[in-house]
Amino acid sequence: MPASSPSTPPPPGRRIDALDLARGAALAAMATYHGLWDLGFLQLTPQNLALTPPGRLAAHLIAGSFLLLVGIGLVLANGGGVRWRPFLWRLARIGGAALLITAATRIAFPQSYIFFGILHCIAASSLLGLPFVFLPVPVTALAAAAVMLAPQVVAHPLLDAPALYFLGLGRGLPDTNDWVPLFPWFGVVLAGIVLARITRPRLAGSAIVRWRAGNGAARGAVLAGRHSLAVYLVHQPVLLALFTGLVTLTGPHPKAGLAGFRKDYAANCTRTGGEPQACRIAARCTADALRREGLWGSGKPYSAEQRARAQSLSQLCYEAAEGTAAPP
Repeated sequence: MPASSPSTPPPPGRRIDALDLARGAALAAMATYHGLWDLGFLQLTPQNLALTPPGRLAAHLIAGSFLLLVGIGLVLANGGGVRWRPFLWRLARIGGAALLITAATRIAFPQSYIFFGILHCIAASSLLGLPFVFLPVPVTALAAAAVMLAPQVVAHPLLDAPALYFLGLGRGLPDTNDWVPLFPWFGVVLAGIVLARITRPRLAGSAIVRWRAGNGAARGAVLAGRHSLAVYLVHQPVLLALFTGLVTLTGPHPKAGLAGFRKDYAANCTRTGGEPQACRIAARCTADALRREGLWGSGKPYSAEQRARAQSLSQLCYEAAEGTAAPP
């Protein structure tokens, strides 16, 4: 069989180790992020680092990397003509996994279950993105920009209806553990399509296509990238099981939730008429008092007596912060 010329696109269906390596790296970053979330959720760390601004930025970058790769993969697999059987089989697997995630989280986290997370977005974007594989590149590029900018331009309270949350064009944020709405994230898939359309003619025979994983770490990452859906479905239950076992042995971190408690206390205190500086002082005082009295971190609802004592400590702390009494 003659070798492909440098201008001939790589044949559809052929695995490219470099692309699988990129997926594997994204999976590693995702598992790290979810591990941080689990540690915070189970109160093994003083605060949930995954919910801090740097953590949220990392989550966006990780989601964006997956969706960019989705767009690239659509072009490499279907750029020469839609391969309907593999495409529909992949769509069914991802869509089925998304429904499984929704069902499982509805049971585990009924107040914040995942109704449109990364898998839901990948499934919908794969279907919506297929026509753009064949449209002129400038059209797809303009569509990508429009989709990514839409939440800033179109956002309207009428689009805050729960049935429309998947669009991402409302002004509110739904209570869910993973939310990757079509706007702006479908735009990242379209950007991946544009990138692949531009570079695909020059890929065949290139160093990227010829590269093969050599050492064990690279081969492991490539293998994970080839089975990314299975890794995605398995990794979080495994991490939660491991960290749940750990917290049963060690107990929660003694300062778990402290920063969040102080922030919420000060905000509530200020909202109900308290002086901001006194509220911040009272927040620290109340947290310290609750810990001294054994009313912190038990994870169990307060009894009526404990609730009354906690309220009394809070009141004393605020009065002390205003200089009207000594701290408890």
